[in-house]
Amino acid sequence: QVQLVESGGGAVQPGGSLRLSCAASGSISSIYAMGWYRQAPGKQRELVAAIISGSTNYADSVKGRFTIENAKNTVYLQMDSLKPEDTAVYYCNLKLRGQVHQYWGQGTQVTVSS
Repeated sequence: QVQLVESGGGAVQPGGSLRLSCAASGSISSIYAMGWYRQAPGKQRELVAAIISGSTNYADSVKGRFTIENAKNTVYLQMDSLKPEDTAVYYCNLKLRGQVHQYWGQGTQVTVSS
């Protein structure tokens, strides 16, 4: 069993910064990908940023503003220059090599508003 524990969400004004963390624990063999998705009200869940086989990938809407990093089984998302359109529930995602099943965190709310 794999558990993902997220932290770091909250409310911030436009232009502000937040840092999200996601720690994975349990039966972790080899990580294929680990990253962040988000879902705004009335919208589909979308990829924000991920580290896939060691390479970083970003959605066009966050390039230059968000940075994803990892250390052992933890992934971080540094979010700078936040905009109101970044408001969403952010979910940590983990895919293990050789497994079809993917794991999700419980979600953390990010609200950008003046």
